[in-house]
Amino acid sequence: MSQENAPAWKLLIAAGQPASEFRTVPVGVRALIAQADEILVMAPTLPGRFAWLAGEIDKTREVADQRLRVVLGHLEDAGQSAAGVVGSDDPMVAFADAVADFDPDHILIALRSPDEGGWQERGLVEQVLSRFGLPVTAFGLSE
Repeated sequence: MSQENAPAWKLLIAAGQPASEFRTVPVGVRALIAQADEILVMAPTLPGRFAWLAGEIDKTREVADQRLRVVLGHLEDAGQSAAGVVGSDDPMVAFADAVADFDPDHILIALRSPDEGGWQERGLVEQVLSRFGLPVTAFGLSE
């Protein structure tokens, strides 16, 4: 099969935390992004435990939308076009929706810093690996 007839290589980026600038993203992650033919950025809502229990996620949806716009802007600055969506407040539901809609070849997860992350990200990478059977690259930013 020639390169021209090869199917597009699709990358799903789950943005738990954006980088301050694209150049601060690890080199290996930038290389993975550069090889993608199609990119979907999914920003899960990620409410805190009390907001989640109380069902008060409007503010966290606004924050997720801002996070999504930052990541899309970084990708545009790097010469990559991408689509984006704000995901569910349940990270696994957000992943399931994005995987079903986009059918990615690889999942890239930008984890929040340890002081901001926590209960929603505990075991997340392992859950994504076992549920979807796709290659997963996860990284955290140490800015």
